Amino acid sequence: MRLLLVEDDDHVAAALSAILARHGFQVTHARNGEEALQALLPAGTPTPSGPQPYGVILLDLGLPDQDGYEVCGKIRKRTATPVIMVTARADVRSRIHGLNMGADDYVVKPYDTGELLARIHAVARRTGAAEDAAPGAGTPTTVRLGSVSIELPTRRVSVDGADVPLTRKEFDLLALLAQRPGVVFRREQIISEVWRTSWEGTGRTLEVHVASLRSKLRMPALIETVRGVGYRLVTPAAP
Repeated sequence: MRLLLVEDDDHVAAALSAILARHGFQVTHARNGEEALQALLPAGTPTPSGPQPYGVILLDLGLPDQDGYEVCGKIRKRTATPVIMVTARADVRSRIHGLNMGADDYVVKPYDTGELLARIHAVARRTGAAEDAAPGAGTPTTVRLGSVSIELPTRRVSVDGADVPLTRKEFDLLALLAQRPGVVFRREQIISEVWRTSWEGTGRTLEVHVASLRSKLRMPALIETVRGVGYRLVTPAAP
């Protein structure tokens, strides 16, 4: 997913960009409101009806050139891209005002990185933002990884042409990892996306499902454990 980070502090932006990049995001950094608006759409340009350039916008409210709320209002006039306000303003009135200006979510600093990642995926999921689709590209219906074929509409998985019966959660887990082969998905993110719940008490369930997938697909190396972080799908080498 391409993400626009609007943050005037270069040190904060660099640290957050590095974290987001490790989780598969392509980050564009805008240091003020004007840079953010130009990155989205130059003034006077008609709002495009096709795919938007970014999946999510992280907007800091303390910008040097314009008030963050004002920037959010201008963004809403140019694009429907989901906006998450990231700010130290924790009072209820500020949150309400941000949501009324068009923000889709509101995160207060200091925040937990895992929670921020979960919120990014949540707003993208709610608004249908495409993660990994090139501009103008349709959503793929079949993902092929070597001998493994994953048919998303029919929820059918096969290896070398032979069907592999999976449970609902096993398929959802495999389909999630297959969105971005080679990219590490955090355990917390997987639990949020597949089980729609928090990490606490669900970690063992995830491990069991990963082990079951490795066994059913008869490809133990397909799903790699990244110690202390999560899992990723390894693209099988071509013969």
